[in-house]
Amino acid sequence: MASSKVSSAPERNLRVGVIGAGVMGRNHARVLSELPGVELVGVADPDAGRASQAAGQAEGAEVLADHKELIARKVDAVIVAAPTHLHHQISLELIDAGVALLVEKPIATTVEQGREIVTAAARNGVTLVVGHVERFNPAVQAIKQAVAGEEILSIGITRVGPFPPRMSDVGVVIDLAVHDIDLIRWFTESEIAEVQPQISSVIAEREDIALLQFRTANGVLAHINTNWLTPFKARNVQVATRDKYIMADLLTRTVTECFGFQKDGSYGMRHLSVGHTEPLRAELMAFVDAVRGTKKPAVTGEEGVASLEIAIRCLADPHPAFRRAPRKVVG
Repeated sequence: MASSKVSSAPERNLRVGVIGAGVMGRNHARVLSELPGVELVGVADPDAGRASQAAGQAEGAEVLADHKELIARKVDAVIVAAPTHLHHQISLELIDAGVALLVEKPIATTVEQGREIVTAAARNGVTLVVGHVERFNPAVQAIKQAVAGEEILSIGITRVGPFPPRMSDVGVVIDLAVHDIDLIRWFTESEIAEVQPQISSVIAEREDIALLQFRTANGVLAHINTNWLTPFKARNVQVATRDKYIMADLLTRTVTECFGFQKDGSYGMRHLSVGHTEPLRAELMAFVDAVRGTKKPAVTGEEGVASLEIAIRCLADPHPAFRRAPRKVVG
């Protein structure tokens, strides 16, 4: 099987398709239609009306019934934004056809399915990226830069909001907390070694409150507070290092750093510079670079599986006793 990487010659547009015309699929189609050097070939969805709405954002983009029709059009790459339970089958068929893919989080329904996707992509030399778009939030990028070289002591993340009517197949852990599990692993450059979950269902069929505590393999304590009960959205991150305390609002994209702690309790404070790039645009530009072979995938399949594994562990073991996870350090 040939590699999915394509020539970066300027005259060669990257032919890309989108599978799934829900909220994320439509956003992917919108951004792809604006990217230079990219041709949105088509949007595939069983709902022709939704697919037409998404495809209409790019001149010449086709409305297609399924991923097989995209494969038949010899696309170079595809965004898999279909429901999670379809990721496994669709991804394997794309990989078998040599098509590069960005799979929206979570990579699959189970860890076993996720590993099958990763193994197949490696075996066939196909570029595989997982869509953890929060890494591309300019505020998150500023945090990552601020903690570089620092000894991180603790991380606290709050991600709350009202119940989304569109949600039916997963609860807050898979829908929301998996973003922050990925961020904890990314900030600390370490695997999560211990998990202490507390979850509950109040108004939804699946869990709608989750208080998750973690210890990473390199000793960082972290917690995630997430729910669908708060009437407004909030996305906040606090990181304590040996020499700094960083506070960030991921919605307003403001990041504040406290530093220079003195014995009398005084310290300095400054606002960090934060970019303005749309996270999804940055993610898709990074994906295009990975497909062209000019950069490595920003979020690998292995990383996507690792974060899914921790999320599933939280759901499988929702009680106070700490459980140990594999102590594999992120490379």
